[in-house]
Amino acid sequence: MISSSAIMPNLIGGQWVSASTGRENINPSDVSDIIGVYAQATSDDVASAVGAAHGAAQHWRISSPQVRADLLDHVGSALIARKAEYGRLLSREEGKTLAEGVAETARAGQIFKFFAQEALRIAGDSIASVRPGVSIEVTREPVGVVGIITPWNFPMAIPAWKIAPALAYGNTVVFKPADLTPACAHVLAELLNEAGCPAGVFNLVCGAGSIIGPALLGSDQVRAISFTGSVPVGQALARDAVAGMKKFQLELGGKNPMVVMNDADLDTAIRACLEGTFFSTGQRCTGSSRLIVQSGIYDHFVERLTKAMVDLRVGDALDPQTEMGPVASEKQLLSNLAYVDIARAEGLEVIGGDRLDGATQGYFQRPGLFLGGENDTRVAREEIFGPLATVIRVDDFDEAVAVANDTEFGLSAGICTSSLKQASEFKRLAEAGMVMVNLPTAGVDYHVPFGGRKASSYGPREQGRYAAEFYTTVKTAYTFSG
Repeated sequence: MISSSAIMPNLIGGQWVSASTGRENINPSDVSDIIGVYAQATSDDVASAVGAAHGAAQHWRISSPQVRADLLDHVGSALIARKAEYGRLLSREEGKTLAEGVAETARAGQIFKFFAQEALRIAGDSIASVRPGVSIEVTREPVGVVGIITPWNFPMAIPAWKIAPALAYGNTVVFKPADLTPACAHVLAELLNEAGCPAGVFNLVCGAGSIIGPALLGSDQVRAISFTGSVPVGQALARDAVAGMKKFQLELGGKNPMVVMNDADLDTAIRACLEGTFFSTGQRCTGSSRLIVQSGIYDHFVERLTKAMVDLRVGDALDPQTEMGPVASEKQLLSNLAYVDIARAEGLEVIGGDRLDGATQGYFQRPGLFLGGENDTRVAREEIFGPLATVIRVDDFDEAVAVANDTEFGLSAGICTSSLKQASEFKRLAEAGMVMVNLPTAGVDYHVPFGGRKASSYGPREQGRYAAEFYTTVKTAYTFSG
């Protein structure tokens, strides 16, 4: 029995609230390393957090934008100043390499600092009326209480790009992080609390999505939900949000294509595919999981990429020499290994992809390629979310575009080519929210829109100035002056 005093608490109404039950946070590089025990919120805890957020909303929505800017800037500066410390914690609990953990923490800080300035730039319009003596103002106002639900794969950056704009535009927040990565969520909560965030403006509730999700969706006081996660959960959330007339924003799956044409610079293509497919252990919704290669370069490309893939150093995320860390959980590892079996059953040649023993007991897996398949195989159509990719041979540019677009998803797409004409055409024809030319499909800037099409996304874009579309509502006011 774990003592309640040993359980990391939730933050509700400006107070750290203990819990009677907790969940162990395990290091996927070494399962004997317990990072801590984190509270499992009840539906009553969620109701208290929503009530606190609702109670704080009226004051926060009319607070000075300078107050909001200073709060966010303080958090951003703290994240950047302590990126080595917090980045190490991130890598320890999520499993991405130490360099990636530090970089993600710095990016989270940049996001907070960007939205600190956006808090000072909430613009409106003055529009001439068609009627004499009437003036029109169009302004943006906060939505109200926003529920934020985030995944485990980017436990600093994704919460940052939801929490920061929500607060910048005057909303209050109830934040539910992924069960696998509560420590990073605690860092953000602690920094906001230490920076003087008013009680109730930001609330943290860790715990099971099966409890917290319905509690947020069932509350009349929650006016919007921003969710990043799986397609089935997102679809269920959408149905419940519509029933409750809530605004909702979904970032879901991906099966992103990287096209490699005969005229591509092979060094550039290998780097882009290696990084896009295997970095962050392939656990990125923007990762390259379908490599679509023109026939003239196919064999040489596969030979070069296979060598680069095999040479990747897989190991403990905290080892500076590691180039690919562990899979984030045993459940995810078993799912990945099941897809390796599926690829073999579908008749594909499998290179790598097997479980790997490390110096410690962790969830290590070799990166893998599936060769000889078409775009209709399961491994080419279903999101795997691991360090595995299907390589598909095509004859020409038109076939490459057709195969790239032949998916239910539409998040990111890339092409490696030295042809300006092909690059321009691909940018125009790719059915994706983001397109990369001679760059990995994963890896985006923090100050521009993020999002996709089809089953990948629903609702307004995240990040950049476009975030205002979700976190604000538009009001049109008319005045007759005689």
